[in-house]
Amino acid sequence: MRRIHAVIVLALLSAAAVVARAEPGMQTRTPARRPAAPAQPVTKTEPAAIKCPNPLGDGVQTKQSYCDVLTGREPADGIIVDLPPHVGPVTLTFDLHNRHMYSEELVKTNRGYRRYTATIGVLTIDNTLLSRAIVQNEFRTAGDLVDRIGGGAGPGGVKAVAPTGVESISVTVPADEQSVSILGEKVSVVRLDGVDNFTLPGQPVAIISNVMVQYRPAPPKRTPAPRRR
Repeated sequence: MRRIHAVIVLALLSAAAVVARAEPGMQTRTPARRPAAPAQPVTKTEPAAIKCPNPLGDGVQTKQSYCDVLTGREPADGIIVDLPPHVGPVTLTFDLHNRHMYSEELVKTNRGYRRYTATIGVLTIDNTLLSRAIVQNEFRTAGDLVDRIGGGAGPGGVKAVAPTGVESISVTVPADEQSVSILGEKVSVVRLDGVDNFTLPGQPVAIISNVMVQYRPAPPKRTPAPRRR
């Protein structure tokens, strides 16, 4: 009798399990998948497109292109950096150097000492100052030069003008700007026998190299579908 009773109980439990699996309300539902978030544009870093009013040439060692920073009163007088189509702000970076006229004779006679302090500005095309930068260093020997610039008449085919000192500059450019200007302000040169200050328009007061931009590319423009006739 007990055996029959146990069989009946097992049968009832099995039937209940079948009913539970068949009952829609008792099923485990798979949660709905949420749509994936739109992919963010990938940040790109690349050499900047610049318009240099007074290019100096390429470095013998670094192979970098060097450009004079001239003083001026208007952004158009400076180095124009054209920004690629972008979304959000752009980060502009470059190396700022002082400008030295190298003389082997002055170095050999211990008269080549110079202490440079050059000031430049980064401006929007409508003449709004975004940032001001300063590079300061001392020159004593050829070891204080960053590089020599090729294409000159000096020994080894180098130019007398050369970059000395380096300051890494980073400027955040607002999203709505399409280009900016790097414009010289002034330079102070301390020598053993005096001090010179240069502020007049059109004078080279510094040198830049390694101009780069970091940005998020703007999405491509959609071409409208042709109208059906």
